[in-house]
Formats: sequence, C-alpha cells, structure tokens
Amino acid sequence: MSFVKFWERSRKIVAIGRNFAEHAKELGNEVPTNPFFFLKPTSSYLRPNGTILIPPKCDVHHEVELAVVISQKTKMVKSQDAMKYVAGYAVALDMTARNLQAEAKSKGLPWSAAKGYDTFTPIGDFIPKEKIPDSELKNLELWLKIDGQYKQKGSTSQMIFDIPRLIEHVSSIMTLEEGDVILTGTPSGVGPVLPGQTVECGITGITSATFKVGDYSSISSKL
Repeated sequence: MSFVKFWERSRKIVAIGRNFAEHAKELGNEVPTNPFFFLKPTSSYLRPNGTILIPPKCDVHHEVELAVVISQKTKMVKSQDAMKYVAGYAVALDMTARNLQAEAKSKGLPWSAAKGYDTFTPIGDFIPKEKIPDSELKNLELWLKIDGQYKQKGSTSQMIFDIPRLIEHVSSIMTLEEGDVILTGTPSGVGPVLPGQTVECGITGITSATFKVGDYSSISSKL
C-alpha cells in the first residue's frame, strides 16, 4: 500500500498540544503531565508551494511539527507495539489564529476555529518509516524560516511524550485509521506570519517544504 499521497486518504488530523515544555512556557501555559490533543479537518491540508491564507482579523502564527502517518487501523494499542502502526512521517505546520485561540481559551471553548481554516495544515512530502530509524526519532532537528531567517529550531529530544506514548494515548480514545496524521507538537519560537512572506520548514538532513503566504483577497469567491 502506497502512502505517497497519504493526505488524500487521511480521515483526521490529531494535533498534540504543548508537547514541548519551552513552547508551553512561552505561551504562559502549564506543562502537561499527560498528553492532550485537538482535531483539525483534513480540508486544512496544503501541499508544498501552496499559499497559506490569512483570514481577515486573524493574528496567524506558525508552529513547525513532525507529522506521523498511520499505516493501518488500530485501537487500544500499547506503546511497545505502537511503531508497528507507523507508515512514515512528514514535516508539517499547525497554523494557528492566535487571537481566536486566546479568546476561546478565555471562555473555555474549543479551538476548532483557530486551528481549522483551509490551508492551516501545510504538510510536506511523505517520508517512509525506513528512512528514519526508530532510534533516531528522538534526535531530529525541526526548523522553520520566514523569508530566509530562522524563527524556530528545536529537537524532538525535547518532546515531553514520545511517539509510541502519543499513539497509545490517542488510540485509547479513538480508532486510528490508515492515512491519519498525528502532529506531535512544536518547539519554542512560534510567531506571526504575514501576507507576502515565504515560509520554509524542514527536518535537517531529511526533508524541507516551502509555502507562500497570502490572504483571502487572493482567491476566487467561488472557493
């Protein structure tokens, strides 16, 4: 089974929150003692060289993440068996309308609007599991540049909960299906993006992806 176009069969995006301690602290949040997550619609996927659209009156921030692509349907998997259900990886961005998120948090409401706009999950090409040995998963460098300047750079060694633990936790609550994606959290350094900028992100020595930034005036009303 090929996962080269995993985004076409993906049924959900499971985004892990606050999985890097320094990122949690930079936003004034407590560091979690257990994983927690939110869902993003698959309609938010954006392929490389596409345009991230900034909605009106939104302060949109970048968050670079390692994406895990699920290989087959699973439920209630234990962490020691979790890697059997990984098809591969990708670099991804969890774009966030920070002002909408802050408003929702202050009212105890879900973050769906802040995270779910079209183009809010830019994602790179599929990386087969075999290209990144399990032993190297804790030493991957994630990075992000805006107009050629580094804004984020961090290691997966800083993750609070590793990939097997995340798969165990999510699958204890909902069934994971072939092509589903887990976004594993972002390192510190998140910040705003603006129309006209160019965003590059990657995993050092493995992959990279580039995206433009525009606004809703750049698309047809028919969309």
